[in-house]
Amino acid sequence: MPGPRVRFSPAPTGFLHVGSARSALFNWLFARHTGGTFVLRIEDTDAARSREDLVDGISSALRWLGLDWDEGPVRQSGRLELYRASAQRLLDEGRAYWCDCTRELIDARTKDNPKPGYDGYCRDRGLGPGDARVVRFRTPDEGDTVVHDLIRGEVRFAHDALEDFVILRSDGTSVFLLANAVDDLDMGITHVVRGEDLLSSTPRALLLRRALGAENDPVFAHLPMIVNEKRQKLSKRRDDVALEEYRERGYLAAAMRNYLALLGWAPADGREILTVEELVAEFELEHVTKASAYFDVKKLDHINAEYIRAMPVATFVREATPWLELDAPWPPEAYDPARFEAIAPEVQQRVKTLAEVPTWVDFLFLDKPAIDQAAWEKVTGQLTSLAIVDDALREYETCAWQRDALHELTAVIGERHGLKLNKAQVPIRVAVTGRTVGPPLFESLELLGRERALERLREARKRLS
Repeated sequence: MPGPRVRFSPAPTGFLHVGSARSALFNWLFARHTGGTFVLRIEDTDAARSREDLVDGISSALRWLGLDWDEGPVRQSGRLELYRASAQRLLDEGRAYWCDCTRELIDARTKDNPKPGYDGYCRDRGLGPGDARVVRFRTPDEGDTVVHDLIRGEVRFAHDALEDFVILRSDGTSVFLLANAVDDLDMGITHVVRGEDLLSSTPRALLLRRALGAENDPVFAHLPMIVNEKRQKLSKRRDDVALEEYRERGYLAAAMRNYLALLGWAPADGREILTVEELVAEFELEHVTKASAYFDVKKLDHINAEYIRAMPVATFVREATPWLELDAPWPPEAYDPARFEAIAPEVQQRVKTLAEVPTWVDFLFLDKPAIDQAAWEKVTGQLTSLAIVDDALREYETCAWQRDALHELTAVIGERHGLKLNKAQVPIRVAVTGRTVGPPLFESLELLGRERALERLREARKRLS
């Protein structure tokens, strides 16, 4: 018996919303868990959205997440005749009609009507096709449509609360309701997994399917809304919602996939770090929650850091290299891969994203360190800073330039001024790296080299005095 058939059908918008990415992932996980088929279908009936670059962006984003598809991408823009034929069938059977009402006329007629929406004015006018005319579906006057949802249970929609909705625009193109109903029937889609914001359109889709001869309804699963820290629905106007932005900020595809899977679902034992094989093996649509899912960037950072730390060092170096060679804050000729490879194991244990890597190692490749003002103020607020820098200048001049020797010598300098090593090394670290936080100081000094370190200490002494 053939397995389930699911589809992901985004509209090309120039970026992939993290909510859409989560929907794609849940469809993909369900298909892979059940041995089903994952269909990629592009909602580009609107001519403005039918550009190749927008469509390619969807494919690229899905591939980055590691989501492959079994069929497609199917472009709805190439199936317009099929939708027109379906609309004509509904017209011929009296299940749809032509309408020439403008938005202004509808609003003027219904301003005092307690029932919002279109009032059915053109239902029995017997209009035919013409300029600026749309096709509307004739919604039943009585009864209701019941949506059986794996996540939300039984949801009932009364027909008298549904307006006669447009299925064909005045330019002859299909709206998404008709296109999706036709395509789902034509492609044998058995399960529709999508965001809960589309639940209200589901009875319309079911009415269209049945009017077009469908004998069975697909299984629905409407995923919980993704919200920000204020429990507001994620919005591109105020939130970072583009999947591509997270990619550019150095989040790993595997970590993002792992995190998106936890937005409304979790394994039975509550684990947070799961391989893709574990996700496929354990994912169940019935275990998706109804409650809104909070997009917590701090949790994403935590998961991403876990994935970075788990990499082999050589993989981390390879993955971080684009951030070190492209748009780095130093001249290209200043970058030394060998130096980065030497410090990479320490950096790997400390960064949350790959985009952070340059700020942890910029002191190695810049002529002068980029001084963080808050870090410098911390040094100037420490009474012993000048004395420590003086001692470091004197002792570092002739000591063995090796991390263990530098560690031991700096500890002695600290004791001389009544400070533990963690306090004594702060002025030296800020003078040499520009920051109070970074890779281990003595490994950093060894890689930087004696002359460059002493030069920076002298500059710091001038500022301190």
